[in-house]
Amino acid sequence: MARPHHDLKVWQEAMVLATEIYAATASFPNDERFGLVSQLRRAAVSVPSNIAEGCARASDRELLHFLHVARGSLAELDTQLRLSERLGFGTQAETLRQCETVFALLAGFIRSRRMSLTPHRPQRGRLTGRNAAD
Repeated sequence: MARPHHDLKVWQEAMVLATEIYAATASFPNDERFGLVSQLRRAAVSVPSNIAEGCARASDRELLHFLHVARGSLAELDTQLRLSERLGFGTQAETLRQCETVFALLAGFIRSRRMSLTPHRPQRGRLTGRNAAD
């Protein structure tokens, strides 16, 4: 059974990113299995998971909370990928590009949900449903 978040491009791309992280970390040194590998994988799984959880909540305010948590996990993931490069565990250029894609999509989704929380007020000086002659 398909869930509403399955149709979201941001969730789909976050799932791609998580899959890439699992593939990339498979070649990391064994002594990093419980360190950086674990951290990278947890952060990567957290991104689509929080998007999904937010979509299952009852309000846009709750959704926004979980989207912000996802964005935090994405920032954490970005940092860990850059650290893994500095430590010589391989070049993560493709995965970092996917990270940027998810950052952009997530920012757009957050912006659109934020707009839904903003009350729509008529602009000053404009007529609201009345004729100018009234």
